[in-house]
Amino acid sequence: MNNAVNDGVWSGSWVAERLGVQLVGDDELTEMLGLALRRNPKRAHLLVSNVLGKHVPQSPSVVYGAGLALGRRVRELLGAEEAAGAVVLGYAETATGLGHSVADGIGLAPYLHSTRRPVAGVARAGGFEESHSHATSHLLLPEDPTLLVGDGPLVLVDDEFSTGNTVLNTVRDLHERYPRRRYVVVALVDMRSAADAGRLEEFAREIGARVDLVAAASGTVRLPEGVLEKGQALVARYEAESAARGPVSSAAPSGLVAQFPAPLEGEAGAAGFEGDGRTTPLGARGTARPAPSGPHPDDNRTHPHITRIDLRWPQGLPDGGRHGFTPAHRERLEAALPAMAARLAEALPADAHRVLTLGFEELMYTPLRLARELEQVAGVEVRYSTTTRSPVLAVDDPGYAIRTRLVFPAHDDPADGPGERYAYNVAGAGFDAVIAVVDSIADTPELHAPDGLLAQLAAHAPQVLLAVVPSYVPGPLAIPERHSMLPEPLRGPAFSSYAPEEVGWLLQDLSDVTLEAPTEEREEAIQSGGAHYAESLPVEYQPSEQYQALFHTALEESAARLAQAVGAVTELVLAERSPRPVLVSLARAGTPVGVLMRRWAQFRHGLELPHYAVSIVRGRGIDANALRWLAEHHDPRDIVFVDGWTGKGAITRELTAAIGEFEASDGITGFDPEIAVLADPGSCVRTYGTRDDYLIPSACLNSTVSGLISRTVLRADLVGPHDYHGAKFYRELAGTDVSVAFLDAVEARFPEVLDAVDATAKELLSADRAPTWEGWAAVERISEEYGIHDVNLVKPGVGETTRVLLRRVPWKILARAGAGADLDHVRLLAEQRGVPVEEVAELPYTCVGLIHPKYTRGATGADGKAVNV
Repeated sequence: MNNAVNDGVWSGSWVAERLGVQLVGDDELTEMLGLALRRNPKRAHLLVSNVLGKHVPQSPSVVYGAGLALGRRVRELLGAEEAAGAVVLGYAETATGLGHSVADGIGLAPYLHSTRRPVAGVARAGGFEESHSHATSHLLLPEDPTLLVGDGPLVLVDDEFSTGNTVLNTVRDLHERYPRRRYVVVALVDMRSAADAGRLEEFAREIGARVDLVAAASGTVRLPEGVLEKGQALVARYEAESAARGPVSSAAPSGLVAQFPAPLEGEAGAAGFEGDGRTTPLGARGTARPAPSGPHPDDNRTHPHITRIDLRWPQGLPDGGRHGFTPAHRERLEAALPAMAARLAEALPADAHRVLTLGFEELMYTPLRLARELEQVAGVEVRYSTTTRSPVLAVDDPGYAIRTRLVFPAHDDPADGPGERYAYNVAGAGFDAVIAVVDSIADTPELHAPDGLLAQLAAHAPQVLLAVVPSYVPGPLAIPERHSMLPEPLRGPAFSSYAPEEVGWLLQDLSDVTLEAPTEEREEAIQSGGAHYAESLPVEYQPSEQYQALFHTALEESAARLAQAVGAVTELVLAERSPRPVLVSLARAGTPVGVLMRRWAQFRHGLELPHYAVSIVRGRGIDANALRWLAEHHDPRDIVFVDGWTGKGAITRELTAAIGEFEASDGITGFDPEIAVLADPGSCVRTYGTRDDYLIPSACLNSTVSGLISRTVLRADLVGPHDYHGAKFYRELAGTDVSVAFLDAVEARFPEVLDAVDATAKELLSADRAPTWEGWAAVERISEEYGIHDVNLVKPGVGETTRVLLRRVPWKILARAGAGADLDHVRLLAEQRGVPVEEVAELPYTCVGLIHPKYTRGATGADGKAVNV
């Protein structure tokens, strides 16, 4: 679609007719440019590019292709040898993506763009002023201080050259610091006057360097006398009229440009248009109305939930050229783009036909490349544009380039303070979905506020997706090397039988290491103090056919109850912890629960929640390297730790202590140590689905219900100070794996428990859920009553008792009198291992497992006599 000329109407005609502005030059000019007005004391008119992807949504192939073509022309101009030594500099904010595309066209050139976002602690390599812009200060903040050093050509890229002043200011500043022999100026359009062109040539002679110019089209703007004052008056008039129409802040749907009637006649058009796209008769001398802002009162679209998409952006890859982007970075991006675009395509509504990928101010290149890749794989019409700081008048007329505008507050804590930001020609453009791409610094409460960008987009598109790219922080501000070098999470099918999007494991793969030891041998080493339980693995229990049948029966009978608990705990998390939580399950018992919570959020709310699994070890704490990776990629305040159930609360206490130690050592705050669990029979946490102690079938098995992953391992000779904790992937057990079957069985019950979940969540939200720690008190009492004197050998609850029977040397099982089918598998395991089951009338749990105290000092009672075993 040609957005500059529609139905014979040039999108600059409205301004041209009223102000007498003319574009003179190449035939391509009116195809590439439209005109608009803005409130600016230096220049009222604005050249609106149709191929830049800033103000006018355009095919990403067209936008990227324009930059590539210019880059190839530069390469031909320089020749292979000089092109190999070139550095490309783009101008913020408008040409950040264009400059990056030019660098791609040249081939091997590193890229840097100027920025209006200061970064504390990063030394300036230069700066300059943009004379006609509303925001003038440009900073150069390369991570590599030698990037601008050298004698190779410097290629300067902007979307347009109107006077050449910006280029002169840049070259003057940089030539004093980093002199070189050759500069190449690149623009989509060269609109300088003959006098301005002569100034650039004169300046080149003055500094003794060669300056070449490459532009896709050239011409000039003819401005009649008094045009600035006339333009300012016209802007003031339309802004006043818009204000008189009511306190609204964004354009309502007004349809595509091509849907509007023909050109205006004289000072006033043949027809005028209200901001909602309806024709309003204005008489013979009617005039086009300014497009209002904000959701229109007649806009009855349902505002959907925002769907967050985890792109799985490569660790350490810059989000753009603010601090430099090298050919090596380009290779990593090219390799990652197909998978990231596929994730976006999968998240699009099935009936979507027209999709906008919306970038964010200086973040232009990354969304452009994502949009172009999406255009190749999604089978839908894709358009691309970005938000902007530039205030432009919107007039809903086919002869005007800015038809509608969305207004929203800045959401990236800008150095110049809060203010309005804008998205143009988005409202009323008929998009079925909008993919908003921002960097993590801009993923703030303001972005998600009722008047924020996402809400504005949701008023004009049935579906809004949010993709957040980690903000790249260079040099000494980066997380220390040991953190930034941490690998990306492991994912299935390479590690675990879960689908890759279900969970990322922040673990290292120890599958090739022999870690298993006989259960009795492990128990003796653990209880004698010779080894920690996390230094080895038990031999994986291979369930008998009878036991497997018990598992499937238990799953069938408990799936609905589990689904209700999953829904309830997820609703509590969304209501109280974060509207966009990052689920971090404690491997491995917490991982199936984390996957189910993620599935509930998608089923009930359309949310795609990130989910990771990390290791926590009693007595050793949580994996600090995993926390560092999480803090680098997510806001710690959004992290919600997930486990399957609570016993006596030992892990709850362990996590609280470990988070405190981590904050003290790393200075990273914001992690909330409170765990969200499916079942809290020990009354140890506030966020739970139930406090009943019942069978969670995933506790019946080991790895074969947990993605074929072992419990985690922490051993000094295998896990260094900068490594994740380890685990094994038991690929050889795939024939008995029920991990996905367990998840699917519970998820299948989601629809039938909706009402029950709503009622449970409502009840829990209004209840006093303060932990009483009654489970811990019960364990202390049992430990003393049975002469064990070590609470670590008392494992309360169905889940913990099952673990005792599967992994440790059990002494006896205490079962609540009258406990039914929830204990069938426990009784079977106890029978197989020759462990007595003792019925107890007064027991706060359904059952309690007692580990054999034979090898510990706890085997001796307070009276010095041996405990009867």
